[in-house]
Amino acid sequence: MIQNPAIHAPFSGGAPGADRATAAAAMKAMHALPIPWVDAVDISNAVVWLASDEARYVTGVALPVDGGMTAPYTIPHPVD
Repeated sequence: MIQNPAIHAPFSGGAPGADRATAAAAMKAMHALPIPWVDAVDISNAVVWLASDEARYVTGVALPVDGGMTAPYTIPHPVD
């Protein structure tokens, strides 16, 4: 959903023809973990875990799979 030029442009300083690579550095700065975004497989792995017996006692919890974007603060990390 976020891998398109309309989303990449604001994260690339409004540069025309912005692509995934140019937006990655700015997106990486928004997370506590040094990643630009989570992939669909990260979300599906959380869903599979929640549906498994391993999560049988998990009730009424919000499980953010967001690389720390909603954390109240970010841990400084080097930007590649």
